[in-house]
Amino acid sequence: MLKYMAKRFLSMIPTFILAAVMVFSFMHMMPGDPAAVMLGDTATPEQVQALRVAMGFDRPIHVQFSRWFTGILQGDFGNSIFFHKPVLRVIVERAETSIFIAVFSMALIVVVGIPIGMISAIRYNSVADQTFSGAAMLAASMPTFWLGLNLMLIFAVVLGWLPSSGFPSILESGRLNNLKYLILPCVTLAAPNSALIIRLTRASMLDVLREGYVTTARAKGLTELAVNLKHVFRNSLISVISVIGFTFVGLASGTVITETVFSLPGIGRLVVESVLRRDYPVIQGVILIIAVAYMLMNLLIDYCYTFLDPRIRIS
Repeated sequence: MLKYMAKRFLSMIPTFILAAVMVFSFMHMMPGDPAAVMLGDTATPEQVQALRVAMGFDRPIHVQFSRWFTGILQGDFGNSIFFHKPVLRVIVERAETSIFIAVFSMALIVVVGIPIGMISAIRYNSVADQTFSGAAMLAASMPTFWLGLNLMLIFAVVLGWLPSSGFPSILESGRLNNLKYLILPCVTLAAPNSALIIRLTRASMLDVLREGYVTTARAKGLTELAVNLKHVFRNSLISVISVIGFTFVGLASGTVITETVFSLPGIGRLVVESVLRRDYPVIQGVILIIAVAYMLMNLLIDYCYTFLDPRIRIS
């Protein structure tokens, strides 16, 4: 078990280096002088040259990468051009909103999507199955900005139950009551993603229900509940867990449309704003952290596989 996980972790090192090379190359593949692009058309040649020297753009490309990559390994992602403070600090300040959104949205997705998918599979082709499948297709087809605006109109403007936008920091204020600002965004994100989990859980369980060992389990006298939970649901979780894991990372790495609709200070808006401001150190830092998050989630999913399917440990 430990040997398998150690091999998987070591295999991430070349991927991380390749991701770093690609992220670093992004700036230098842009046409023109990166320093001039950052400062804009109004910058003087002296200002451009000063920025080039400050950021090391006047050095050979391999020296620049070595300097940047060494800093990354030490936790130094450079300094933001716009915010005038370390990139990692800028990302951490915006990460609070995205992490809370990802956690609560994922909780809604799992609580709603998996049970409904199980019911649809167990009651295949029944009225409940048709109803849930139709509702899932409807939720999946809704644009998130349209759903967000309508939820805001109903619950914030008409009923006045919830705030319409913004998110005061919980870490700074210490007020858990601020979580009410995330209810509408989380519902907006959970609706289409729950539809995906419903359909995937249903399809996976239907495939397993046709397997011979399910018939054998029933022939041994096991109850329907035991068959569905122990044999059908567990074996169908392998594909579902993969989607859940990467959906979580996708939510945590920023949902630009939802964050824009609800004016949330998250990672997604930070990337868009940094592109508009030409703040490339922030863009590089965010993209690299997102890449690492996907790699770690892939490792965690593989770790979960070893519990769901012991044959993976043997292989």
